[in-house]
Amino acid sequence: MSDSPRADSPAVPLPGSPPAPPPGCPAHGTGPGGVQRLYGPGVSADPMGVYDRLRAEHGAVAPVLLEGDVPAWLVLGYQEILHIVRNPRRFSRDGRNWREWQEGRVQPHSPIAPVLAWGPDCTHQDGSEHQRLRRAVNESLERFDRRGLRRNVVYYGHKLIDRFSESGRTELLGQYAQQLPMLVLTNLFGLPEDEGPRLVKASRQLLMGTEKAVTADQYIQRTLGALVTRKHEEPGHDLTSWLIAHPSDLSDAEVSHHLRLVMIAANESTTNLIAGTLRMVFTHPRFHGSVRGGRLTLPSAVEQVLWDEPPISVCPGGFAAYDMELAGHTVRRGDVLLLGLAAGNTDPGIRPQPGAIMHGNRSHLSFTCGPHECPGQDIGRAITGTGIEVLLGRLPDIRLTVEPDALSWSASTWSRHLDALPVAFTPHGAVHPERPPTPGAAAPRVESPATRPGGRTAAPGRRGARARPPRWRGLLGRLRRLGRRAAPRHARPEAPGAGSGRTPKPG
Repeated sequence: MSDSPRADSPAVPLPGSPPAPPPGCPAHGTGPGGVQRLYGPGVSADPMGVYDRLRAEHGAVAPVLLEGDVPAWLVLGYQEILHIVRNPRRFSRDGRNWREWQEGRVQPHSPIAPVLAWGPDCTHQDGSEHQRLRRAVNESLERFDRRGLRRNVVYYGHKLIDRFSESGRTELLGQYAQQLPMLVLTNLFGLPEDEGPRLVKASRQLLMGTEKAVTADQYIQRTLGALVTRKHEEPGHDLTSWLIAHPSDLSDAEVSHHLRLVMIAANESTTNLIAGTLRMVFTHPRFHGSVRGGRLTLPSAVEQVLWDEPPISVCPGGFAAYDMELAGHTVRRGDVLLLGLAAGNTDPGIRPQPGAIMHGNRSHLSFTCGPHECPGQDIGRAITGTGIEVLLGRLPDIRLTVEPDALSWSASTWSRHLDALPVAFTPHGAVHPERPPTPGAAAPRVESPATRPGGRTAAPGRRGARARPPRWRGLLGRLRRLGRRAAPRHARPEAPGAGSGRTPKPG
């Protein structure tokens, strides 16, 4: 990269150099040559502030450093992101074209290698090979019955809530938001349920870019490799079996790598989306009032969080196929470009007023777009919406037990997530829902206390007792009615205001 320092050029203070900046200064987030690091405490505390500073200093594209001080370009502009994803011939997804990899400055044991290095899956392929693999993933995911998927979310949601519902308080991130997506995914994959917690931990370690990232990735690959072997002998109604049997004729390595891709991306993004939506409802009076007042349906509320707080902040965008100029910068062949999805969503050129309610506009970049657009985004939305509805139905008076300012975050290059979400609520008894069968099969409806005949919740230990109507019950009823009358229009996120021909405007 022409104006970025190399990873093998450590910054050594020279005699007479200025004193170190005080704690909390943004300069603590810079590396050799004063280039902004895209990891560390500064980014964790205020990533949007970092993106704004980079935009003010460099424009729509900025030089940054990844873990290990590996140079990269962060694309901050909405239109520039669209340009990259729509031009795969200019920006290859094949990690073997990464110059830092070719020249040995990034090794297989690097914490960023599991995300950026080449692998036999569709995200790291170009042209016809990408199309072959992507077709297999798309058509296999489309085989899932969406109602059956939601039944699984309801079942696992109630099961998780049963573990803490009688205590009156819990840490909601670790006990619910992090567990629910992976439990649903293990069921969709055909994995045993008890694999869920271990895979949650491994997936988080991989994406946090710690020294355990490679070990975590190896564990995930071993687990999924064993699953593929077993499904050859015992096929079922699951994603693994469908990928194995797909006419695209995937190898076992390709099947396991696509399972890994879906698992890691879906778990991280859905966990963060659930946590982000709940935090917004708990802590933002304007947002909370809009949802409770019926001005936003729950699906619209989720879309608003996707605009304001994308579950994945940054994702790989490709490797420059040749030397070029991009937004006033010289990008060299083999440079890696990262898509700043969170920054693109707040680009002043398309969204002059950050935080403005977008009223169902889906032209955000949270799932990217183009040939590599997230294929499982509707599954993520279904898990998020259904999981939140189950939680609020079971625990209608759930609330934070700390001040919003006391919440803290951790972050890597790729995402930012809450460290904890402590809540309290009125204790409730267990529901013991009937387990649904395989994801595509029919199952009896599981009713929460808030949806039992008569519309009343029985107090714990008092069968049939009349209880005070929970404040969330009216909200959920309005959300269902509004969702049936006017579901948000789906506009592909390929241009501002897609579907209307207009740039999205505040409010």
